[in-house]
Amino acid sequence: MSENKNKPLTKAQRAILDTAVAIRHEASTIEDAAFLARQFVQATLPHSDPKSDTWRRVNGNFSLGIQAGFDPETGTKYGVPYGVIPRLLLFWITTEAVRTKNPRLVLGSSLSDFMREVGLNPDTGGGKRSDAKRLHEQCLRLFNARISFVGDTVDGERVGKDRRTLEVTDHQVLWWDKRSPGQATLWLSYVDLTPKFFAAITAAPIPVDTRALRVLKQSPLALDLYALSCYEAFRIEQTGHTRVIPWRSLMQQLGADYQAEGAEKEFARKCRSAMRKVAAVMPGLRVAYQKGELCILAGSKTAIPRKKLATA
Repeated sequence: MSENKNKPLTKAQRAILDTAVAIRHEASTIEDAAFLARQFVQATLPHSDPKSDTWRRVNGNFSLGIQAGFDPETGTKYGVPYGVIPRLLLFWITTEAVRTKNPRLVLGSSLSDFMREVGLNPDTGGGKRSDAKRLHEQCLRLFNARISFVGDTVDGERVGKDRRTLEVTDHQVLWWDKRSPGQATLWLSYVDLTPKFFAAITAAPIPVDTRALRVLKQSPLALDLYALSCYEAFRIEQTGHTRVIPWRSLMQQLGADYQAEGAEKEFARKCRSAMRKVAAVMPGLRVAYQKGELCILAGSKTAIPRKKLATA
């Protein structure tokens, strides 16, 4: 993973190499599978705090909008979910919904186990950047958000807009200690997903490998590109055709904000760097680059084989 062969590998680079070896030598099982709703691949959450009560991302004819939830006790808004934690939460929410086929998600052992599985510790307190504090904050942001998806719909010769506005949950019981919200008080907490949100995320979820999430979790961009690669590989297995994605379109899709002059070139550079990590932990992925475009090549394979999902 290191571009300088004489430079020692970092802990993160070593973890990626170790995971890459494990994935290549130990075939994935259904226990390794996690899922993400395809809508959150088509347009992603912000990478950093937008410091706004609303967020909007447009990718071609598909749009994602998020409105921050309101706390009636304090009179303040929670803020828009951003960064790595809500992405991992969405993986967990979709995975639990697919696995249990139940809109009630218990946050106790299942969420804690998942967070540990991807290398986070929900049991620690401490400072503002502790895993527990960040998890607490982003749970409140995500669980109370109002999410809108808008895309084109076609009926014969008619073209219209399919607009869905969803609340993640309409009932939640969170047992965090208000005096110490970072402490281990997830036990017996639960959320009830709204019927519409439950139906949306379980309709056609994208399978990913939890082992890859564990080593990509430091970067929202790497997580986004990994989910995108899994999605495109699935489409390639169905069609047999290479997927060509212009950098400018990818900038819109992944939710990263690059506004300065030369932004597209800088974005492409960061994507190439992140894609090296993604390719290391997704051995079936075949990637090439041409001027202004990322190519996911025909012959790319999904992270979790479809035949294993079909027998689950």
